[in-house]
Amino acid sequence: MKINLVPQRRDDTLVLQCAGEELTLNGQALDLSIIPAGGNLPLDTVGCEWLASDITRNGEGDLALSLILPHGYIADPTTQAAKAVLYPSAINVTEEGPISLPSYEATAS
Repeated sequence: MKINLVPQRRDDTLVLQCAGEELTLNGQALDLSIIPAGGNLPLDTVGCEWLASDITRNGEGDLALSLILPHGYIADPTTQAAKAVLYPSAINVTEEGPISLPSYEATAS
């Protein structure tokens, strides 16, 4: 499963977990096994505030989707930690369990 991240200034958090073809977002489980090879599940039919795209499955069976990556105020966007959140790499999920997301925590100066 490939997860693209779309950074958004928000004060809440996102906790992800994968179990087989079930993706859990802050306790809300999405059963992705219903998407056939070559098919998609439209964004507006899912009802998940974290989803930022349709969920697609290519002909080989690989899933792809985009999720909102929440982050707090970033005072200095030039730091490596800030760049990891503002310009995140896609996540390729290959194992079950919690999915780590880039995060940023401002430090006091």
